[in-house]
Amino acid sequence: MSTKVLHVLYNDDDVLMEAVHKTRSAHHHIEEIYTPFPVHGLDKAMGLAPTRLAICAFLYGLCGLSFGTWMINYMMISDWPQDIGGKPSFTFIQNMPSFVPIMFELTVFFAAHLMVLTFYMRSKLWPFKKAENPDVRTTDDHFLMEVSVKDNEEEMISFFKETGAVEIKVIDKQ
Repeated sequence: MSTKVLHVLYNDDDVLMEAVHKTRSAHHHIEEIYTPFPVHGLDKAMGLAPTRLAICAFLYGLCGLSFGTWMINYMMISDWPQDIGGKPSFTFIQNMPSFVPIMFELTVFFAAHLMVLTFYMRSKLWPFKKAENPDVRTTDDHFLMEVSVKDNEEEMISFFKETGAVEIKVIDKQ
């Protein structure tokens, strides 16, 4: 089953933002927006839910802190305790001030690396994946809004011309 979408091109981000507001108030469904750079406030204008990546970063940091604490305790207290500089390693708590930098670094390491993996999986960016950019001008200086068409194609084209669109194309998606 093929569905039709409109590819509406703009050449200014302020015009795009105003067009998004008008499109949402007219109850048209915006599939996706392609921009050459991040546009501040576009996610809120589209009505997208806030991201939960910060929660993931916190959990990944906790994993790194837990791993670092376990690793230091195992290496320096349980497995091979050493008397370094006249400071014996009897308990973890007594030596914790010297372990804080290692725990901090492992927290940051785990959070950073696991966030990169999460971002790639969430964005579906796999190695050797073909680009899904519908128009190459969106990597340079144009903004593309992809809007689904129900059965009012001509009405939508005239609506988007009024919003300041530079170019409008009707595309059949498979």
